[in-house]
Amino acid sequence: MFSIYILTYNEEIDIAACIESALLSDDVIVVDSLSSDRTVEIASRYRVQTVQHRFESHGLQRTWMLQSVPTKHEWVYILEADERMTQELFQECLKAIESQEYIGYYAAERVMFMGQWIRRCTQYPRYQLRLFRKDKVWFTDYGHTEREVCDGKTGFLKETYPHYTNSKGLSRWIEKHNRYSTDEARETLRQLENGKVNWRELFFGSSEVERRRALKDLSLRLPGRPLLRFFYMYFLLGGCLDGRAGFAWCTLQTFYEYLILLKVWEMKHLPTPYLDQSGKLSVDREGKVIDPAEVSPSS
Repeated sequence: MFSIYILTYNEEIDIAACIESALLSDDVIVVDSLSSDRTVEIASRYRVQTVQHRFESHGLQRTWMLQSVPTKHEWVYILEADERMTQELFQECLKAIESQEYIGYYAAERVMFMGQWIRRCTQYPRYQLRLFRKDKVWFTDYGHTEREVCDGKTGFLKETYPHYTNSKGLSRWIEKHNRYSTDEARETLRQLENGKVNWRELFFGSSEVERRRALKDLSLRLPGRPLLRFFYMYFLLGGCLDGRAGFAWCTLQTFYEYLILLKVWEMKHLPTPYLDQSGKLSVDREGKVIDPAEVSPSS
């Protein structure tokens, strides 16, 4: 058997269905980032453990969870609240943990959007590390999300999991990706200034995960990236065959890429706000931001 972590923040719409899908395991732990809605209240109706911890970043939250929240089993599976465990995936996981060859397994998501599976333009299969030995994996931050660090060999599961990426509505999606784009812009700047494209992994990577990461590093350096992404997803990947949902998905992803580029420009060209010791903007009587370097000690 393996334990299942469920990560949450204001997930009152999804949490019940997510927990019910996870109850195939005898050890389910909800790790909540201090939700302000009814997430914890709803989770308390089920026979699951619920812990709360202030969110700092995706990588830090996962690493804290693995190190600080005990589980009944050595192997764990991570679920996001808008994802579901399936009977078929659960059974494959049970068989996978019997192997001594791997310390973790990647599973592919099925993006569910506008009531259907968007298979083509979502770059299916896109793999995420979901099942692993908790003493062999930790996480670091990358952009708005995280990247895993594995102490051992990893494999791939055949079964997939549904990801209801827009279950909370378009307004929530836009609000969330507005936040994400800020982190992605910072990571883009860092990559452009200090990173490089791993050409070997791009063409000869041993797995889809390595090749996709190298492709992303290359895409950061391409001119007209938002339009190129739309062309790639809608025409080359076949999003045009996914109907109205495919067009909407490609359009939203193009908007997201453009938002990242706008924030990269903003970070490079606009002045950085200065904060006082309380974390508030330092402003003068006219409301203009004060640069501490321009204030003399005697003033």
